[in-house]
Amino acid sequence: MQSEPPADPLPAGTEPVANRSISPADPADAGVDINPPPDLSPKGVAVIEAALITMPLSPGVYRMLDAKGEALYVGKARSLKKRVASYAQIGRLPERLRRMVSETVIMEIVTTHTEAEALLLEANLIKRLKPRFNIVLRDDKSYPWLMLADDHPFPQIAKHRGAQDRRASYWGPFASVWAVNQTVNAMQRVFLLRSCADTVFANRTRPCLLFQIRRCSAPCVGRIDAAEYGQLVAQARAFLSGKTASLQRDLATEMESAAASLEFERAAFLRDRIRGLTHVQGTGIANPASLEDADVIAAWQIAGQTCVQVFFIRGGRNNGNRAFYPTHGKADEAAEVLAAFVAQFYDDKPPPPLILLNHPLPEQALVAEALALKASRKVELAIPVRGEKRAVVQHAELNAREALERRLAEGAGQVKLLAGVAELFALDRPPERIEVYDNSHIMGTAAYGVMIVAGAEGFTKNAYRKYAIRGPIAPGDDFAMMREMLERRFARALKEEAADPETPGHGAGWPDLLLIDGGAGQLSAVRGILEDLGVSDVPVVAIAKGPDRDAGREWFYLANREAFQLPPRDPVLYFLQRLRDEAHRFAITTHRAGRSKALIRSELDEIDGIGAARKRALLNHFGSARGVKMSGLTDLEAVPGISRETARRVYAHFHPGVRMEGAS
Repeated sequence: MQSEPPADPLPAGTEPVANRSISPADPADAGVDINPPPDLSPKGVAVIEAALITMPLSPGVYRMLDAKGEALYVGKARSLKKRVASYAQIGRLPERLRRMVSETVIMEIVTTHTEAEALLLEANLIKRLKPRFNIVLRDDKSYPWLMLADDHPFPQIAKHRGAQDRRASYWGPFASVWAVNQTVNAMQRVFLLRSCADTVFANRTRPCLLFQIRRCSAPCVGRIDAAEYGQLVAQARAFLSGKTASLQRDLATEMESAAASLEFERAAFLRDRIRGLTHVQGTGIANPASLEDADVIAAWQIAGQTCVQVFFIRGGRNNGNRAFYPTHGKADEAAEVLAAFVAQFYDDKPPPPLILLNHPLPEQALVAEALALKASRKVELAIPVRGEKRAVVQHAELNAREALERRLAEGAGQVKLLAGVAELFALDRPPERIEVYDNSHIMGTAAYGVMIVAGAEGFTKNAYRKYAIRGPIAPGDDFAMMREMLERRFARALKEEAADPETPGHGAGWPDLLLIDGGAGQLSAVRGILEDLGVSDVPVVAIAKGPDRDAGREWFYLANREAFQLPPRDPVLYFLQRLRDEAHRFAITTHRAGRSKALIRSELDEIDGIGAARKRALLNHFGSARGVKMSGLTDLEAVPGISRETARRVYAHFHPGVRMEGAS
């Protein structure tokens, strides 16, 4: 759900459209003169008026694009023509929207059958295109789920992330991997379901440690038959569906029956399961008994910034919570931000039957209709005023407020630290973008360079970059690796600037300061690289570790200045150490990931026409690349999914010069 132009009087012959308004981006904008300068947006208005000639009255989504083809704004409308016509009344728009119209070069529309469909499409496009003038949810992470497999006689329970293409039941989403791991551990303790992969299950000859600590029933070695294991699976499904009360009664009855039959060991075993179940289903504000499947969403606003806290309640249990900080204008109200958040949040995940909110949404009925259309069932949006549901919403609201206060406090501290950096390195102003470079390799192999970015809001992780070093580079030549990395980073930035000569100066992605891990040699090398590229306006600082790599005794190297150290407890020193350590961490993890990827490659990867699916089929059939290499042509042709032509290609790769006829 997005803000739209104010419902001011429209051109003659049109009806007012019942949509909410966009407030000015800054409170001071409320008093600006509504008569725009004559050169503010004549081109944008002309583009809109030209588009109106053929624009339909049907529901749909419109996009305003700038000269680069990038989206400025995405909006939905019950009537496209009526809604877009209001943008042509430039004198009635706030300053923020006048700027948007002035930059508009292209208008694009997509018609839909209903306004609810338009709302869903709008949310999808906003999340994908991230227009500058929209309220945008920055949420690129996927959410973990709990998976209970249906394609095995003894189903596996495990956490899952990604496409849900396996024949299985999926429960979630969970707010974090920690939350889903906690649930998997609880399920193992109460229901004794296996968590091992099918390949491990098939090759076990004796029970693993999980059986010894009573976390698995060991179906892999026949300690439980399929029928009894199936009962455990059915109980687990009932638990995940919220039917814990009846499940606990059944276990209690079974325990009493075992005790009456003098099966004390089994009775004690059932008692332990009941205790585990009681521990898991403890209630309270964090685990509300009156909610089965619901999301609790609360927004809190301070100083023009908003935190939205989401609690996932599934089967009466709290699956964790997560804080979000949508990007929006300073004057956007909390209800507006919350409406946009809800529409975008459920773009890539199924909405639950109930969503509890702390603010009523503009066009709340339309949002509910759109979510119901997505879920193919009724979705209720409610703002509770009393009882347990109200307590849960207040709990989420408190979490949102505290998270935002911490963020603002950290941001204020960050501003002071950046001011200290500017003073320390004699910069004209506090840096808004600091780039830190590092690389990692083992004697030149699996070499990777990385760039991390930090600014007023801390680490900007979506701006991090990895550079697989292409070479050729001599083993251990860190200077050459740094040269390649910087050339690739700045050559691209300079090329983008050259393609847009109308924009003066550097763009938002240009660094105010470069930090390099090293001493005077690295500083000299980096300055030489930048000079070769024609970059002369970026300050460079090298940080060399102290004696015995002692943190706190680092030396700082700048051009035309003697190397110096800071007092061991200086806050700016801690800040710069944190930047360097983050770059080092990112370089190490990037190198390890690349090295692991290289290690799992086999000789099969060198054969033309052998992709992931055929490689998997061959390895599953023969057990290893060596098994494939030692097999005959007839054996290769017998592999499911491997054609005769592919088999001949594989055989020829391992047996060059051997005639195919009769090969075995």
